[in-house]
Amino acid sequence: MDKYLNLKKSGFTIVLGGQRSGKSLFAENLVEKVGGGFYIATSESHDNEMASRILIHQERRGELWQTIEEPVLLNDTLLSLKGRKKPALVDCLTLWLTNIILLNKDIEKEVDDLCSLAASIDFPVVFVSNEVGQGIIPDNSLAREFIDWSGKMNQKLADVSDNVIFVTAGIPHIIK
Repeated sequence: MDKYLNLKKSGFTIVLGGQRSGKSLFAENLVEKVGGGFYIATSESHDNEMASRILIHQERRGELWQTIEEPVLLNDTLLSLKGRKKPALVDCLTLWLTNIILLNKDIEKEVDDLCSLAASIDFPVVFVSNEVGQGIIPDNSLAREFIDWSGKMNQKLADVSDNVIFVTAGIPHIIK
């Protein structure tokens, strides 16, 4: 499957899937096949369960990765990597989106700024993002806002990405 994927010298790839679908592992393997790179972790540990999830991801990473923990300033972080000639993996966009929603940032501007980087970045970027809009409509406005913005964000990034992969049960499906 991934023989058809090519991480070019620059450009975006977005790996989508549900929670525990295998999307992060797939994205990590994709970048490791070209020698590793920068791992931009957007999650924050606010409870024991999230701390456990973060630890699993950290333990899986080897010497091929340089980790940057940045929950909010994703655009600035990516811009700071220009000229380094190594791919970056962002895991995950939906946690980044949660962080900017909770900080009352201008979500549309943040997402648009991220998408605009596709034209100026000189290294490949692989984004991991949850596909969250396939279930029941939540009963609270914050959850509905999150789902709406997540869908919009994924659509906008897919539009500017060279590759779009959907992972189901650990099996990648090339969408674009």
